Amino acid sequence: MDVSSPNKCRPLANYHPSVWGYHFLSYTPEITNQEKVEVDEYKETIRKMLVEAPEGSQQKLVLIDATQRLGVAYHFVNEIETSIQNIFDASQQNIDDNLYVVSLRFRLVRQQGYYMSSDVFKQFTNQDGKFKETLTNDVQGLLSLYEASNLRVRDEEILEEALTFTTTHLESIVSNLSNNSLKVEVTEALKQPIRKTLPRVGARKYISIYENNDAHNHLLLKFAKLDFNVLQKLHQRELNELTRWWKDLDFANKTPYARDRLVECYFWILGVYFEPKYSHARKMMTKVLKMASIIDDTFDAYATYDELVPFNDIIQRWDIGVIDSLPPYMRPVYQALVDVYNEMEQLLAKEGKSDRVYYAKYEMKKLVRAYFKEAQWLDAHYIPKCEEHMKNALVSCGYMMAATTSLIGIDEFISTQTFEWIINEPLIVRAASIINRGMDDIIGHEDEQQRGHVASSIECYMKEYGASKHNAYTKYHKEVVNGWKDINKELLFRPTEVPMFVLERVLYFACVIDTLYKEEDGYTDSKGKLKNMINSLLVEPVKI
Repeated sequence: MDVSSPNKCRPLANYHPSVWGYHFLSYTPEITNQEKVEVDEYKETIRKMLVEAPEGSQQKLVLIDATQRLGVAYHFVNEIETSIQNIFDASQQNIDDNLYVVSLRFRLVRQQGYYMSSDVFKQFTNQDGKFKETLTNDVQGLLSLYEASNLRVRDEEILEEALTFTTTHLESIVSNLSNNSLKVEVTEALKQPIRKTLPRVGARKYISIYENNDAHNHLLLKFAKLDFNVLQKLHQRELNELTRWWKDLDFANKTPYARDRLVECYFWILGVYFEPKYSHARKMMTKVLKMASIIDDTFDAYATYDELVPFNDIIQRWDIGVIDSLPPYMRPVYQALVDVYNEMEQLLAKEGKSDRVYYAKYEMKKLVRAYFKEAQWLDAHYIPKCEEHMKNALVSCGYMMAATTSLIGIDEFISTQTFEWIINEPLIVRAASIINRGMDDIIGHEDEQQRGHVASSIECYMKEYGASKHNAYTKYHKEVVNGWKDINKELLFRPTEVPMFVLERVLYFACVIDTLYKEEDGYTDSKGKLKNMINSLLVEPVKI
């Protein structure tokens, strides 16, 4: 049966076509020798500045923060780690009553995975635990405390209070701020705190904010701009290769029912790791995400239940020999899926790491089983209880698959124990999945009801508890908030159970969802803010 066959009533989803088409085929930028030399020279200068700034001083804190927010901290991992460990070790001696400095130190230390007690903020509160009203005159301090409060874990009442206090006051004063650079910074922070911001998106925005700050370091700014543009060229080349792969598959024509979102998938992964050393992993992971997206749309937006039975079966068996058991339009999809994993295996075999692919396949099969479970429920007109639904929905949102698969192509050593740990749904992965599922279901609720999709967590909750839509939204919004607290907790108390870089991948997956699903489904409808973000990250260089 051909995709366009008229003899079956197909629920075409009518997604808008690709915004980018094959745009990046024309991009073959070369990084010049001069750029390489300049970047290296600046890098050594900044390294010296970082090392020579007095330990624990405000100057050092501000320099580390700027380096991180400008997106160049990946060059100075060891220097920053040493400094923050020293700051943490000396934190008992730091008697400071400057709200800006105390909050900045607290945030930098926690971001690095060290547990600093939130009691450091008690000095800024009254007997009743409320923050002192006199602090409202210190905008820089309020902003710093606001950013720190976004690293809270469960039951940190003082940081809950700090978040409410700073949000209320910053919202009320932001429109009257005369300092434009600070006004932009506060506006951006209220939209998305540093903790939830994707490194590349944050760097691009912060370059302009920092440039307009009179106290900025000229050398650091110049280095950040140069480095951004050099990395952008690398990313454009990767997208060029991926676009060629996508064009050769011709899925824009073969699967017209699916969202054509290659560049958006690449952006997703760029959010999770942007550094040059993750180039292979990014390309692999973009292909995997793209395939998962097509399979999702095949289940959700096109195939009949009778076609999904063999489709699920063949993916579970992972056997190309029985591809003829599929309807003709599904065969290219299955073939492409198998090819992606075969390519992954061949690449990793050269490094003696092909055994990792087992975990990637394990997670893809598990994801497809979750899609199939939803198809079974829909076919049977069954609305599950919340707990049953959520157990499946945390798998079907894709983040368990993504968190595991994002580790497959990276150079770092990863033990079998770490892979076993991650496929067993640890708290941090569950938390990121809850954030993904909660934000996606709240944003997509109305649309999915109209399209007759499987009942979302919102619907299941309303039915089981007789709750209103508003109450269901409130409940899942609270789940998302708690998900962030759990992620924060899992990234603390070093040494952590698995390497920090493994946990950070999961953190950034959560940041992608916060970026794409805040007010809209930015992936499905990618003509708006996502198009602008892609443009600023992957098309427009920074003006030097």
